[in-house]
Amino acid sequence: MTRLHNPGTEQRFPDFNVLSQSGHWDAVTAGVVLSRIGRAPDIRYFTTAEQAVATALCDQLIGQAHSVDPGSKVPVVNLIDARLAEQQTDGWRYVDMPEDGRAWRDTLAALDDDARGRFDTEFARCSSQQQATLIQEVQDSGTAEWHGLCAKHVWSLWTRYVCTAFYAHPAAWNEIGFPGPAYPRGYKNAGIDAREPFEVPDARPGDDPAARAR
Repeated sequence: MTRLHNPGTEQRFPDFNVLSQSGHWDAVTAGVVLSRIGRAPDIRYFTTAEQAVATALCDQLIGQAHSVDPGSKVPVVNLIDARLAEQQTDGWRYVDMPEDGRAWRDTLAALDDDARGRFDTEFARCSSQQQATLIQEVQDSGTAEWHGLCAKHVWSLWTRYVCTAFYAHPAAWNEIGFPGPAYPRGYKNAGIDAREPFEVPDARPGDDPAARAR
């Protein structure tokens, strides 16, 4: 399974903190970004059982299941839940998929069904490897049917929401060296390997597939 995040490893952008740039953002932008590091939104959409499955699923997809510091985890499930509670969808869906909120409920229940059938326990109680195995099967199924839905479209639903939640958080920006909104200051040093004075170099540039291809 391709992981979107691998916390607990050596920082690629050591000593970089995007929040140090907040003084250069306009007040509205700063308010939006800084609100993401406060208390996570309360769970309003998922039931307690659904939250447990969603937490295990998202931790696996984003790599936070292996976080060495649980307190540093991005509250991905809370952010997804907030979107569903407020019906803030992507504005589209596959014709063979139910509305996003219903799709999340159905697919979380399906994961639980698979876990009970394969490992005789709830998905959230499965070992990390067992959870990864069940998720991998969904990804590997491609256009085949999974619990009455196209597996590829289920995978798209999960990863779209997880990526949106995770990469909207300043903690993720620190990990990828993104210095935050360009407004109103802007950027002047555009281009490959060009950096602004407030950016830091990648400590492991050889890990970049694009760099290896050049």
